Amino acid sequence: MSLSWLRKAADVLQNHPAILFALSTLVVVSDLTAAFLSHSSFRHHFHLVLSFLLLSGPALKMWVSKYSVFANKNHYLYRMFLSSGWGWTCVLAGSFMFLLSFSIRRSLFLSLRHLSRLAAASAVWLGLRWLLTSLEDASGSCFEPLSTALKACMEATSPGEGSRLLLRDGESKMSCLRAGFQWRGCEVSQEALLLCLCSLLLLEEVSVFGRCVHTPGAPLRLLFLLCVSLLGLWVFQLLCLLAHFSQFHSQLIGGALGCLAWRVLYRGWFRLDPSWCSPGRPTSGLVAPTERKGEVKNGHGEMFF
Repeated sequence: MSLSWLRKAADVLQNHPAILFALSTLVVVSDLTAAFLSHSSFRHHFHLVLSFLLLSGPALKMWVSKYSVFANKNHYLYRMFLSSGWGWTCVLAGSFMFLLSFSIRRSLFLSLRHLSRLAAASAVWLGLRWLLTSLEDASGSCFEPLSTALKACMEATSPGEGSRLLLRDGESKMSCLRAGFQWRGCEVSQEALLLCLCSLLLLEEVSVFGRCVHTPGAPLRLLFLLCVSLLGLWVFQLLCLLAHFSQFHSQLIGGALGCLAWRVLYRGWFRLDPSWCSPGRPTSGLVAPTERKGEVKNGHGEMFF
């Protein structure tokens, strides 16, 4: 009795005008977005767009207000997303990659092989972050601001001398900043690296949506749009970072390292044929060589998540 009632309720909801309108809107928006992202001109030149933004950092600073809410690093978007940007990218991109591949081929091994691209990119990101942190600790020094009275005394006795006191050796950047001191040394923006790498990775993974799936279901479409929204958020946060926290050389090097990591992975390693040492392209195993765009068949029926 309860099962029949649930079926009737589901049928009523499925045929409700509001539900039908929402599903129709979801289909139209996802199809248009997929067509735009999968266009070769956009995919092949997106890294140039990011490079142009990085080079335009000093110019962007002249067009923003220092009183903007985005000029505060305690803003909600920075605390919620930027501090854990790689985690958000892994969760949404990994869910999309697994659901897309499994809905087309119904192969757990194939889905895990596609997820291995995300694992390889995570290893590269962690390795770069460790390397940059080690270089910053090795090349920088920690300074403790002097008190006002001591500063005035030093200026009176030794005019022109430095106004900061060098702390003992062995102080790391993290411990120095936590103590409220100032760190001076070579620095590469890990935030710019993260945002560029996440943006390029998301575009590579979600751009296959329109080329691989012929009739996707609502959950897959919704997950696709969530990934696209996250891509837009990363680009927006990169703009805020360049405009409000301009450190041109640091951000330029960080963005260049992010683009370099993407090129090594998606334009080099992942273009190899799938094997034990390469996970293959985002479309490998999902689009047969003889299948044209829009003619991908499931082989297990037309059920898509």
